[in-house]
Amino acid sequence: MHYSSSFCSAVCLTVSLFTLSPAVYAANFNVSSPDQQLTFTISDDHTQPRYQVAFKGQTVINPSTLGFDFARAPSMRNNLYISSAERKSHHETWQQPWGEARNIVDHHNELLVTFADKDSKAVQYRIRIRVFDDGLGFRYEVNQDEARYITRELTEFSITDSGESTAWWVPARGWNRYEYTYNTTPLHNAAHVHTPFTFKNKHGIHLSIHEAALVDYAGMTLNQRRPGTFISDLTPWSDGIAVKTNGRFHSPWRTIQVSEKAKDLLNSHLILNLNEPNKLGDVSWVEPGKYTGIWWGMHIGKHTWGSGDKHGATTERTKKYLSFAAEHGFDGVLVEGWNTGWDGDWFYNGDVFSFTQPYPDFDFKAIKAHADKVGAKLIGHHETSGNVSNYRNQMDAAFKLYAKNNVSQIKTGYVADGGNIKRIDERGHARFEWHDGQFMVNEYLDNIKLAAKYKLSINTHEPIKDTGLRRTYPNWMTREGARGQEFNAWGTPPNPPEHIPMLAFTRMLSGPMDFTPGIFDMGFNGLGDKTNRPQTTLAKQLAQYVVLYSPVQMAADLPENYLAKPDAFQFIKDVPTDWEQSIALAGEVGDYVVFARQERARGKYTGKDWYLGAITDEHARKVDVKLDFLTADTRYEAHIYQDGKDANWQDNPYALDIKKQIVTAKDSLTLQLATSGGAAIRFKAL
Repeated sequence: MHYSSSFCSAVCLTVSLFTLSPAVYAANFNVSSPDQQLTFTISDDHTQPRYQVAFKGQTVINPSTLGFDFARAPSMRNNLYISSAERKSHHETWQQPWGEARNIVDHHNELLVTFADKDSKAVQYRIRIRVFDDGLGFRYEVNQDEARYITRELTEFSITDSGESTAWWVPARGWNRYEYTYNTTPLHNAAHVHTPFTFKNKHGIHLSIHEAALVDYAGMTLNQRRPGTFISDLTPWSDGIAVKTNGRFHSPWRTIQVSEKAKDLLNSHLILNLNEPNKLGDVSWVEPGKYTGIWWGMHIGKHTWGSGDKHGATTERTKKYLSFAAEHGFDGVLVEGWNTGWDGDWFYNGDVFSFTQPYPDFDFKAIKAHADKVGAKLIGHHETSGNVSNYRNQMDAAFKLYAKNNVSQIKTGYVADGGNIKRIDERGHARFEWHDGQFMVNEYLDNIKLAAKYKLSINTHEPIKDTGLRRTYPNWMTREGARGQEFNAWGTPPNPPEHIPMLAFTRMLSGPMDFTPGIFDMGFNGLGDKTNRPQTTLAKQLAQYVVLYSPVQMAADLPENYLAKPDAFQFIKDVPTDWEQSIALAGEVGDYVVFARQERARGKYTGKDWYLGAITDEHARKVDVKLDFLTADTRYEAHIYQDGKDANWQDNPYALDIKKQIVTAKDSLTLQLATSGGAAIRFKAL
């Protein structure tokens, strides 16, 4: 079946507004969202071009500067005027081949502003602005004859009422990349942060700053200089240059999502809408699904990645996992540690990994035969330990090997401290780069493009942050990019109870995450609240399958732990990973979140059922949910999995009430969530 990247009846109207002379200074132009609630204003009436943003008549971004500094070319800062401006309106509905929703509405108004030098009249750059009801994006478009090496992008985000704003953030340019627990602080305490950067002003308006379509450019972090004013701090190359261009380039979109309620941030499709349509053509070979894996056993010390008596990735164990996966309706089995190079301290083994040579106790031919027999696929794994040149030299051969063995998905890994990605330059010298610098932005995307040649899909760990490129390259299915489940095995401390409802409003605004949910044994290190273990109830683990979107979801625990709790395991077996539509129903940042999603018709899924996930932080809470999202005039059998009466995450995480009842769209449910608890519901259409 061919999956089209878009369909629509689009309306586009272009109107050339003005061509101005440098004698006409202090020009101001604005563009508003289709609902007229959000307005972007740009002007040249200061020494440096500026923009500002208003929402419902209130300024939310104060006048903020634009421009560039370059290594050798003159800066694009001052002495500029708006020489022309054009407007467009656009309205279409396009379709995802897989995703959190099938149909995405792209309705925006666009303003394209040209800045020229007052003296020479030469065009310096253009700013393209698109304003949607859920937010806006703007990008630079530069077309110069000579190379431009960017040392600084001068984009600012000056936050209105910053002294009375609350921010949720993780530090940027740190050793652990994006993998930190989130801070909740006054905005002034957020010194240097990653995006998405979410905050709430004194009027209760929620904003999140991020970027879209990050290609051949450095990742943007935000550095607070003057109180409340954040500058675009681009992650540099090892030589200190931020971005290397030939003079003809456009930046990623600088995005600002805006909403009155926290939950409306979750219902935004801004990032996807600012990316280009599918470039791969027919992507019917990209398949959402669920998987198990030889993975968690290594994290809790039962198995090892390296060879020896405790080696996890053996032929026999892989066969058993494949049989288990097939019996319970899973699509594949991830196997880590199958290839040579893991022995010793594998964190530093980037120079010696082979991506084609298995250990002697891992027989590709026998495993493929067993996979074909039972009907579950092997999911590949490539850990680079940060040496991307070693990986690149073997990548084509490694992809050929996987394609030969009927592997269609690969989890890649780039474990290395921030700033320690190793590459070998054209002179044979080792250079060390950041995961989110321009070099690695391109390296990650090259991996995706080559994988597409072999019809392979990629799940990137230790990635560059998501900026919506899954629309353009649908085989880039999911990624990590935050503190995942493995920190609950050895993180010291593990992820706190607020972590999931925090991720929903921060990291998850950028796109899918392979969090690897579904741990059923919380007591592998005991149940003490100081131990490394999931600080959640069992019901919360189930609810993560609905709340944390990913087109590929792992049942992360050991098979025996699922077989010990078959009633709870049923929800993981039932829940899909591909959705017709998704609706955030309620929530507050870091406190709680409620999502409803309708399954998409694919394979065994009819498209008629709905699923709901509700998750809370360390506070028990009651959540009332109206079921008006359900299809009208349809009866559903609600399969409800929620925390038991005495459940709590510290010493009674397994207490789970499972019940069924008939409901319709006219009904409501009251969910009782325990401390760090949750509820998961399947609404089965009758």
